Amino acid sequence: MDTGTHLVMGIGLAGLACIDPVVANNTTIFTAVLIGTIVGSQAPDFDTFLRLKGNASYIRNHRGISHSLPAIAIWTILITGLLQLFYRGSLPWLHIGSWVLLAVCVHVFTDLFNTYGTQAMRPFTEKWISWNIIHIFDPVIFATHVGAILIWAFGLASPVAIFPLLYLITIVYYTWRTLAHRSTLRKLPKLDPEPDGTKAYVAIPTISLSHWNIVKRAADGSFVVGDLKGSKLRWLDNVRCSDHPAVAKSRNDNAIRSFLYFTKFACAEVKEHAWGYEVRWSDVRYRHRKQYPFVAVLLMNKEYETVGSYVGWLSDDRLMKRLRMNTY
Repeated sequence: MDTGTHLVMGIGLAGLACIDPVVANNTTIFTAVLIGTIVGSQAPDFDTFLRLKGNASYIRNHRGISHSLPAIAIWTILITGLLQLFYRGSLPWLHIGSWVLLAVCVHVFTDLFNTYGTQAMRPFTEKWISWNIIHIFDPVIFATHVGAILIWAFGLASPVAIFPLLYLITIVYYTWRTLAHRSTLRKLPKLDPEPDGTKAYVAIPTISLSHWNIVKRAADGSFVVGDLKGSKLRWLDNVRCSDHPAVAKSRNDNAIRSFLYFTKFACAEVKEHAWGYEVRWSDVRYRHRKQYPFVAVLLMNKEYETVGSYVGWLSDDRLMKRLRMNTY
């Protein structure tokens, strides 16, 4: 989920903690829990500092180790330990640690529902797990949390009444979206205006509850990209992957390897120039205004030596400006 949603979830979990009498009856303990759940709800994303090492490192590792099973324990112990240190060991560590653990787990678990996914099952597997059920910013989840927090802040109802109901609604909502996603996948072959026998469809959530972006892997290895609004499926683009020798050479570059490590929906195109080759890998899941802004681009001379590269999110115009900066 986005940072704002994780923040309101952290506050919401502090409100839910009021069902714990030890927390509810002591202002100091409640304050520590509030700090712990807010920090715990953000902690797995502290790997954003990997941007300092460059976009390639960030894309390869973001939501990786920081969202793994060992990391959940490490974040919980670290945050609880720092709180105990700040409060000079006066806190009931079991109660504090339990709510911090819940906040960290909720962060990692909700991220599994997005398209980006996480490596939550490390160290057992480095597979990226993405269930494609909830958009990275879901207005229903965000709005219900903000509404519950405001009701609590203005004293209109007890947190003991507000937040158990909020999370019951949240669980029901996640269940409904999961069933809606499964139903969407089942009906796609019947709705396909250009059926080719394939069942390799991917339904990607959008901010609209009735609108899904659809990717189909065709039999020839290309990707067909479209959208589903209600019961109308339309195809918007057919992305064919180049088999130019420069594509194979580009796979040896660290930036391209990082990009391909993250996504299985990458497709390459090659442009030949007087000075060499431009190989652009695009993640076809993210089509926006007829462009694919999540890219890895490698510039090579005629000897397939790297001239410049870029990995990340950019429009075509900004991408070319960035590449020109890297090559001069």
